[in-house]
Amino acid sequence: MAAAVFWAVLVAPPAGADGKTTVCVLVPHFKDEYWLSVGYGLEQEASQHDIALLFFEAGGYQSLAEQIAQLDDCAGRGVDAILLGAVSSDHPELLAKIHAISGELPVFGLVNELLSNDLSGRIGVDWQEMGLVLGGYLAEMRPAGTVVQKAVLISGPAESGWVGPLERGLRLGLAQSSIEIREVFRADTGLRQQLSAVEQAFSAHPDADLLIGSAPAVEAAIGLIRATNRQTEIGLASTYISHTIKRAVMNGRVLAVPFDDPGQQGVLAIRQMLRVLEQGQPAGFEGPEILLFSGTNNRIGSIILSPADYFPIIQ
Repeated sequence: MAAAVFWAVLVAPPAGADGKTTVCVLVPHFKDEYWLSVGYGLEQEASQHDIALLFFEAGGYQSLAEQIAQLDDCAGRGVDAILLGAVSSDHPELLAKIHAISGELPVFGLVNELLSNDLSGRIGVDWQEMGLVLGGYLAEMRPAGTVVQKAVLISGPAESGWVGPLERGLRLGLAQSSIEIREVFRADTGLRQQLSAVEQAFSAHPDADLLIGSAPAVEAAIGLIRATNRQTEIGLASTYISHTIKRAVMNGRVLAVPFDDPGQQGVLAIRQMLRVLEQGQPAGFEGPEILLFSGTNNRIGSIILSPADYFPIIQ
């Protein structure tokens, strides 16, 4: 962590225009329900500390220029900190902007991998472990030596940072299984883009036995199968949680999902930020434990996501 991050923020109490601590929250988009649960966790914890949150969404993982402009906007507003759900883990322009801004106020990584030495802390989970947990479970269902299972993987764009680690972990987990990933399809994680990727996958591999995909991809697959009366039976597994995926695991339509508690990540982000502002010391990488929920256990009904009608106010 760079020492320069902590210069002036800590010589006086952080304050917004009305005396509140004011924090910018930058995310790729809220088209994915996962980020709604992150936002809800942030708001719930911020309300306990009289913190004002300013939400910005870039518009998608291809919106690098927009997220960089939002970083400048937040710095110009004189906020006390920035929580950054980055659209890229390592793009030089984004890293350069973080470096410049971290000399004025602390920047924290939120959920997505962000390979910057200028962060004051980071909240998230190891996405390779997310893939490994899911792959290991699927390998138990279809161990090596059993009938080969043809699979397709629908994921997010490579530049998002979490995609590469997730796929590495998934393949490691599947190493001792009969499941073969025949092709990987990638798109931004909005439902429309992921639906297009699912349609491509079904067209290219009509005999696929298993679709492993992001939450929006699996949601799209469920809807597409229903709408087209697809006759070929196909198993579905999600690489992360959403409201729809929670219901689908509960009713048996989705085999399994690794759970990294996006709402709790929002809570932890606020708590970590407050510690840094109060103590003047950088924080490390923190996050919740990854759990695996499947149709063979009944624990998923107890998890908490954002309310159905929740949507943050966007700047």
